Amino acid sequence: MDEERINRLKELQQSIGCQFKNLAILNQALTHKSYANEAKDRNLFIEDNERLEFLGDAILSYVITEFIMEKFPEYTEGMLSRLRAHLVSETILASIASKNSLGNYLLLGKGEEISGGRLKKSILADCLEALFAGIYLDQGLDAVREFIIKNFHPYIEETTQKNFIPDFKSILQEYVQGKLNCTPIYRVTSQNGLDHEKIFEVKLTIDQTTYGIGEGRSKKEAEQKAAYHALKKMNIDGLDF
Repeated sequence: MDEERINRLKELQQSIGCQFKNLAILNQALTHKSYANEAKDRNLFIEDNERLEFLGDAILSYVITEFIMEKFPEYTEGMLSRLRAHLVSETILASIASKNSLGNYLLLGKGEEISGGRLKKSILADCLEALFAGIYLDQGLDAVREFIIKNFHPYIEETTQKNFIPDFKSILQEYVQGKLNCTPIYRVTSQNGLDHEKIFEVKLTIDQTTYGIGEGRSKKEAEQKAAYHALKKMNIDGLDF
């Protein structure tokens, strides 16, 4: 690696707030297959970022899953899956890559360079995932977790503020009051476990008929799940969560 490239990588590290022990890993994370293929034509072996991207995809999924499970204990499995799919989408990954100016540091083949590869969402998203893997291999899980959460936090906040995930209690109440002229009743039927890790069970009744039972680490979580099950039982359209 020549001195100019080393200086460029130092510049990037300063920009993203992440210092690598092994610059070769960072360089590989930024190496597109088009660049490696052209090097191969010159009898040079340069490893591209595809294997790192593969690992980074798994790391990202794990870190985001862990974070949103802890942040949103009231969300059902379906709600968490929908939120995670949105957060790890190519659009958001490319946006984060752009904010960190990763495109400026990519190694691209001449053809990819001419076709605007530095701005392509797919290339930027893949590069970001490769960077996650690079941080993990160079510095460990805690470091990559911190980097991922720092970069995704604004998108998580924006998503939840826009009501990306529905409030099932509100949906159910509006429906029941409008159609049945009554109000859903939520009652805690059991509390199990130690004080710091209680599991609540909530029964939801409508006009003295049980429509849903939910469990959760808080009353709010259990009520949301009970409302979700009630909506499913009542065959309310549009609940693809």
